Amino acid sequence: MRRLLAGLAAAALAGSLVACGSDSGGGAKTESGADQVKVGVIPIVDVAPIYLGQQKGFFKNRNIELALEAGQGGAAIVPGVVNNQTQFGFSNLTSLMIAQTKGLPIKAVAAGVSSTGEAGKDFGAVVVKADSPIKTAKDLAGKKISVNTLKNIGDTVTRESVRKAGGDDKALNFVEMAFPTMPAALEKGEIDAAWVVEPQLSTIKAAGGREIASTFVDAAPNLTVAAYFTSQKLITENADLVKRFTEAINESLTYADAHPDEVRAVLATYTKIDEKQRASLVLPKWPTQINKESVQTLASLGEKDGIFTGTPDLAKLLP
Repeated sequence: MRRLLAGLAAAALAGSLVACGSDSGGGAKTESGADQVKVGVIPIVDVAPIYLGQQKGFFKNRNIELALEAGQGGAAIVPGVVNNQTQFGFSNLTSLMIAQTKGLPIKAVAAGVSSTGEAGKDFGAVVVKADSPIKTAKDLAGKKISVNTLKNIGDTVTRESVRKAGGDDKALNFVEMAFPTMPAALEKGEIDAAWVVEPQLSTIKAAGGREIASTFVDAAPNLTVAAYFTSQKLITENADLVKRFTEAINESLTYADAHPDEVRAVLATYTKIDEKQRASLVLPKWPTQINKESVQTLASLGEKDGIFTGTPDLAKLLP
């Protein structure tokens, strides 16, 4: 298990967990008796609801003092949760399924973020330069495409877009690159296309880039892209805390979905997205229910593409 956790962390880039320190035990209390809860998140648009919920007191109302710790990606956040360095985490579903098939004892407790379900109006897509000869996903065969993590949700959904467009999904050349570096790499011609999410999607479009595939939409209707999760150990040892956290995050998701202006405002507190760009971002959807059918589709696509070491057990992984 120790070697497995170390391997996962290394695969997600060395030092990718921030301020992991010593084991926090999952039962630490403040002087007032509130539960101290650390949550591993990624500083992207997707997690705006939990920051908003913290501001609105949804967690405090349930006797939870929340500390949000930034990691570089879901695959990096998983080991911290399993080791109880953070009690909960945010991750895309593919990373969670990869972890589960490697034997890590984790379970999703709440939805995280969902596609809008509208092609051309979603928060993730494959984009190219304005003058690129690439017109559709079919034309990506043989091209260099950036994704933030290899063998994860980015290449899985991009392959599906290529398949649906009648292209050869086996002829794609994926390169790993952090989202913030993708706009410049595309502009310089270092890559032919980029799989991006907001805010980089808006950045590239503002510079004249074109969207050629709404990959989340192509993968499954109203795809649940990510979820909040915890360890099986915490569920067993502190079911009440898990219940209260889940209630608070669900209230946060519902509030965020109904208050887009407040979502755009809270982004200023944990990202470097400027005011003009925040106003133009395509926001995702934040339903409280995980679309299990869409996750099954994602699992099937991942198996087809050789992403997993085994078959994900969604009955055990999903709430």
